[in-house]
Amino acid sequence: MSRFVQDLSKAMSQDGASQFQEVILQELELSVKKELEKILTTATSHEFEHTKKDLDGFRKLYHRFLQEKGPSVDWGKIQRPPEDSIQPYEKIKARGLPDNISSVLNKLVVVKLNGGLGTSMGCKGPKSLIGVRNENTFLDLTVQQIEHLNKTYNTDVPLVLMNSFNTDEDTKKILQKYNHCRVKIYTFNQSRYPRINKESLLPVAKDVSYSGESTEAWYPPGHGDIYASFYNSGLLDTFLQEGKEYIFVSNIDNLGATVDLYILNHLMNPPNGKRCEFVMEVTNKTRADVKGGTLTQYEGKLRLVEIAQVPKAHVDEFKSVSKFKIFNTNNLWISLAAVKRLQEQNAIDMEIIVNPKTLDGGLNVIQLETAVGAAIKSFENSLGINVPRSRFLPVKTTSDLLLVMSNLYSLNAGSLTMSEKREFPTVPLVKLGSSFTKVQDYLRRFESIPDMLELDHLTVSGDVTFGKNVSLKGTVIIIANHGDRIDIPPGAVLENKIVSGNLRILDH
Repeated sequence: MSRFVQDLSKAMSQDGASQFQEVILQELELSVKKELEKILTTATSHEFEHTKKDLDGFRKLYHRFLQEKGPSVDWGKIQRPPEDSIQPYEKIKARGLPDNISSVLNKLVVVKLNGGLGTSMGCKGPKSLIGVRNENTFLDLTVQQIEHLNKTYNTDVPLVLMNSFNTDEDTKKILQKYNHCRVKIYTFNQSRYPRINKESLLPVAKDVSYSGESTEAWYPPGHGDIYASFYNSGLLDTFLQEGKEYIFVSNIDNLGATVDLYILNHLMNPPNGKRCEFVMEVTNKTRADVKGGTLTQYEGKLRLVEIAQVPKAHVDEFKSVSKFKIFNTNNLWISLAAVKRLQEQNAIDMEIIVNPKTLDGGLNVIQLETAVGAAIKSFENSLGINVPRSRFLPVKTTSDLLLVMSNLYSLNAGSLTMSEKREFPTVPLVKLGSSFTKVQDYLRRFESIPDMLELDHLTVSGDVTFGKNVSLKGTVIIIANHGDRIDIPPGAVLENKIVSGNLRILDH
């Protein structure tokens, strides 16, 4: 057989395979469409409109999921961003503030991502309702911060919470307590999408309900959903009509994400006269942040690259602190007019994150998600600002909670700042073991929060409790082996110590 015929038959068989695959994908999409139509028929007239919007959004995402192959970035095209595309915060702060800062503030809306539950910290209900400092919850601190701004500058900066179906009801109940605060609070819900059976690739949900057996059939599709759901809620148009121009979006559990007047001024009064539509706050990576998404230059645009998009062969390179020095804090400043324009053009492009889960009954599912920062490449004149680490203070675990509850930070008008008594600006590394994972267990194990002003590193493992007024300095490692218990006595000062088994205190 001639080489040409061999090549031709090979091409034909490949073409046949891809045509066959195309037919299968079309069949699959048709099946999903039918399943979604069935689900929609179970909606009440009250639920119908928003359920239809949700399922239409899901169908678009699902269609893209079927079309895309392999990692979504071509590693060869990734470049370091040009120098001027990531500005140092110091340079932006050095410009100072104009006299009319109040009128600049009146153009701002603060949006907090409030879709998450406190389950990873052993709490029921929304994570934002966990007490983090002097009985104040994440939500309390957020309201205090914005109220302080509004009182100080005589402004009207509203707070908007993006809830999920998991957090909406509990959050709304609690909002009544802020009725007398000088902050207008609005909420909208992110979409509710059906989880997909990993084997059949069909939706697990059979009807619109999400209680009882159906609880696990649905999920909120990541914070990238903010653009569509904010637009669909009608709030986007409302704020534009009120003359608002920018939203400041951040995670509600990032206690460092306060309104920064210098960044806002840079947006409203750009030095070159050309406004940015999207600003991402980034900060320098440490060894603890190697998995964080990083800003790169890709096909002439700033692009957020997450670890899930990186081909396996390049993961170590991606994690390298020397090549990719910064990561995304998820503090974002976005033009409202640009969101409206891009949403109406269907031009917001975010990579799909495929998140595998196993349901309680053992069923393997996948959920399709997007991330809010990934849309940076769709906006014009985007910018990264390299901010101090203090603007990234997330509380994901009780180890983080110990830091923010301690005397390392002082609380003023809802904002946490590093204590002036701390002699170096870095935060200690704290690793609390599995006995401390749940908030209630963690609180039970500390009679009072230790003095940590001079702490560098704390590791605690096993059944350990702390008496009142304990002081921790330098590197402290406390390990109670299985069956042992260690009680650190009240008033103890541990400096560079390893405490093990039978409470022997050894020099480190």
